[in-house]
Amino acid sequence: MHVPTSRSNKKIYMSIWDVFWALASPPIALYIGGALAFTQQNWTMVSIYCALSSAFAITAFLAFRLQDTATQNFSAHEALDIAEAVLFAELLTCGFLFTLTRLDGIPRSMPLYHGLLLAAGLILARITIRAGAPGESGIDYQSSSERVILIGANRLASSFIRLLGAYAPNRQSVVAVLDEKSLMIGRALGGVQVLGTPQELDAIVGEFAVHGVKINRVIIAGESDLISSAALHDVERVCKKRHMGLAFLPRMLGLTEQSAFKPAFVDAPLQPQVDVELSAYLRFKRFIDVAASLALLVLLLPIFAIATVLVLFDLGSPVLFWQERTGWKGRPFLIYKYRTLRAPFDDDGTPAIGDRQPSAIGRFLRATRIDELPQLINVLLGDMSLIGPRPLLPEDQPSNTSLRLSVRPGITGWAQVHGAKLVSKEEKEGFDEHYVRNASLWFDIKIVLMTLRMMGKNYLGSAEASADLQQVQAKRDNLAMTNVEALAQVSRQTSVTPAVSSEIAKRSA
Repeated sequence: MHVPTSRSNKKIYMSIWDVFWALASPPIALYIGGALAFTQQNWTMVSIYCALSSAFAITAFLAFRLQDTATQNFSAHEALDIAEAVLFAELLTCGFLFTLTRLDGIPRSMPLYHGLLLAAGLILARITIRAGAPGESGIDYQSSSERVILIGANRLASSFIRLLGAYAPNRQSVVAVLDEKSLMIGRALGGVQVLGTPQELDAIVGEFAVHGVKINRVIIAGESDLISSAALHDVERVCKKRHMGLAFLPRMLGLTEQSAFKPAFVDAPLQPQVDVELSAYLRFKRFIDVAASLALLVLLLPIFAIATVLVLFDLGSPVLFWQERTGWKGRPFLIYKYRTLRAPFDDDGTPAIGDRQPSAIGRFLRATRIDELPQLINVLLGDMSLIGPRPLLPEDQPSNTSLRLSVRPGITGWAQVHGAKLVSKEEKEGFDEHYVRNASLWFDIKIVLMTLRMMGKNYLGSAEASADLQQVQAKRDNLAMTNVEALAQVSRQTSVTPAVSSEIAKRSA
């Protein structure tokens, strides 16, 4: 699973040892291999080989993200990553040096010596650091469909993530790691990114909710003394506020007293009925989707390029927005769009609702439906269809999901060409059920023509954009009201005068 938009910029980190060994290993390999350029003191050839091979090694380290994993949590999986990175670096060295130039005095076998030396140094350094790190106990976990945030980027948390990966390899239960050490933010633990500190839990949970992911439980990878008392108090407050469970790994294992916190309530997964009678057309519609999506991806490639540049210019990286939706047979999947709004939180975790209005570029992408083009990839992967009911968030699903979840959701559909967000939930449900019951090739062609006409007129997109702005304004008003109520409570419990409290509330709003 991807990280939320506001947290997507990962820190570029490079181990001092990795950089040192990338620079030191080439001359050592030349000496061990008895290269003529080294023995004859042909320092020009030696310098060229050492400089380029070191540069390729560092490039491979960054490309394979060796810097993401904390060294003290080194495992066999990271050893394979190192082997792949070293092989990539040596292939670059061979391809660049020995294809374009002979490099007199440098034997063709030198990349082999260098590769073995480079990999040995990286792996031995990590094994040494892990052996010297303090040991931590193991864990236990009961199978569930919940989403978890871990607090504490330590070996216990890393083992927990690997255990879940071995037990349920097709599901990512741990979606984020938090740690009080700011140096850990931006790195990864078992493939899961460290997104922030425990004090940012509320903002991070809120942003995952924006992306359609509900956090069910927070697990602290240690006892209550793992984090400061102030951070623990904040975590408890957020868990109670958002109805999330809170657990401690040693207590889950049974080594200490049982947790006083009750496990989180886990929503039952949607179980649509599978005995819905479908038309024969829907059974071979998948072949049409694959062929059409491939053709559209090729034909619309220039539009993809222009839209990507526009979003980068307008909002920066990342270009795509993702959100978890419920799809065919109730299976969750990630739907993609071009970003048209700024990130919901800033770098400090402060909500930025007031600034989340689409610019002229964002309004253009929405009105012309260009922001929906990345969903062609969803169609190609089998998550969606070109035409069908639009995928909804779990909380927006109708009471009876048997019909709409019996087919793949679509990029456009019968409800979209009749108003989309401008129609009520009940009307949209009726449109979707009508399509599923009457799906045919001619019906799909009619929806495609109506969609093209709607994009040409551009009136519906403008109306939907206005509806979006009204929703954003409502959220902003609710946030301002919450701030005013909180400040009023503070003024009653402290010596702040009503006049000062009123002035602070105005500025907050």
